[in-house]
Amino acid sequence: MTPQEKEFEAMKGEIRKEIRAIFKANMKIFDWDIPENDDRASANLILEAMQSALDELKSEVASGNYDNY
Repeated sequence: MTPQEKEFEAMKGEIRKEIRAIFKANMKIFDWDIPENDDRASANLILEAMQSALDELKSEVASGNYDNY
């Protein structure tokens, strides 16, 4: 196992927790800002934005933007 894989194993639970926290924080904002909010529609829009951000990061990693981070 590489050092990166060991660190990943130690950190993956925390990463998942942080992602869920971002999602839930945005769900609260939608609920506060929109009377009669459709939670499922909001959740899907938030997930769309999060996926877009992940896709951008993947592209940046593939382009070498983080090779010397």
